Amino acid sequence: MLNQSLCAMDISALPFNRTCLDGYFELAIPDKDPGGDGVWVLLQGMCMFTLRGMPEQLPSGECPVPPLAGSALYLGQWQKKPCRLVEVPGDTLLPATMEPHHLRAAEQTLSAPLSSLGGIGLMILHWESTSRYCGHCDGKMERLAGEWGKFCLQCGNHHFPRIHPCVIGLIVRGNQLLLVRKGDWATGRYGLVAGFVEFGESLEEAMAREALEETGISITNTRYLGSQSWPFPSQLMCGFVADYAGGDIELRDQELCAADWYRVDQLPPLPPSRSIARYLIDRASQLINR
Repeated sequence: MLNQSLCAMDISALPFNRTCLDGYFELAIPDKDPGGDGVWVLLQGMCMFTLRGMPEQLPSGECPVPPLAGSALYLGQWQKKPCRLVEVPGDTLLPATMEPHHLRAAEQTLSAPLSSLGGIGLMILHWESTSRYCGHCDGKMERLAGEWGKFCLQCGNHHFPRIHPCVIGLIVRGNQLLLVRKGDWATGRYGLVAGFVEFGESLEEAMAREALEETGISITNTRYLGSQSWPFPSQLMCGFVADYAGGDIELRDQELCAADWYRVDQLPPLPPSRSIARYLIDRASQLINR
């Protein structure tokens, strides 16, 4: 069983959480664009661009892709400069002075503040692409003044950015952790039981259901640890630790191809350090080894 002090951990500074942007970035709304030169968040798929050879430097001045300047969205202030977001189509070639950084790369090449800024950009682009038309009547949507939300020109309904709650949990049996694997993950990589919250569920209930549905394992003593914004495309990952209560591993979820118990000193390849999954696994290992 894990030391209860695990519940005191501060997860707020994980990449993609807003805390990473403290002192760097202040989110605003598009209709507050002050004009003038600023910096550019260029996103092409999952890639964010900085100046080549300068991974801490966003492009500035005029838009590096002039034909797309009219589609730019004002995001706020990056280091006290106007910061604007541009979605770059996949077939667009950017200047050779720009260097791409994949936001889901196993080894991150951007700082936590810049990758977190890119994550906000991804979430906003997802919202923009899924909020063109009203979910009530299919009418065209326009932005509410002073908001990221939108309203329907036809029926008047208001809509706001949708963040989807998910649970992810470290399940412990003695000095072993329950790790699972999906077939499309990097070769050999294992992670934690996770899934979306369903209608009428508390987070703790969702964690128990996901563990049972995915692996046949029952859990008890479920404790909330913290959360991470996960912009792929728009989740909030709510992290838990729980004790094994019973059952044998039985893969019941077609998304999983493997699951097993692993000693904390004999772990398989794990998720990248930017994820809440890796954060929980690393901290559990430290505590169990005491």
